Amino acid sequence: MDSPLQELYQAIILEHNRHPRHAYAMENATHQAKGYNPNCGDDLQVFLRIQNDTITDISFQGKGCAISTASASLMTEKLLKQKIADAQQFSSHVQTALREEGGHEFLRTQGDLAALDGVKKFPMRLKCATLAWHAFDEAIAGQRGN
Repeated sequence: MDSPLQELYQAIILEHNRHPRHAYAMENATHQAKGYNPNCGDDLQVFLRIQNDTITDISFQGKGCAISTASASLMTEKLLKQKIADAQQFSSHVQTALREEGGHEFLRTQGDLAALDGVKKFPMRLKCATLAWHAFDEAIAGQRGN
């Protein structure tokens, strides 16, 4: 039987899947990158607008499973208005926390992002949860917008 906390996490994932935040193709993005997960068919693109070393806008567009869509939605909420270096470090922490056993503590201090902690029980779904974060990293690494 699911605990109340697990039920809450599942509700957060479903809410962000049904009503994803910042889900649109951004015009005039300064950076963008695509992510694809062949295991699940998730296919998304992350868009960034960066000014003065700050993420002034972030969005994503694509199709994917509930986990990848929710993770992308949660990512956009968390990284919006952050300095690039802070956002990169945060992205690294999230990805590490999702891969490692000790990551529970970090995720549990991150508000709704804690909902992704349950994905660790399903190793095949980790790529779904980290896809948007990897695309964010690639966008920052230099993938310029059109």
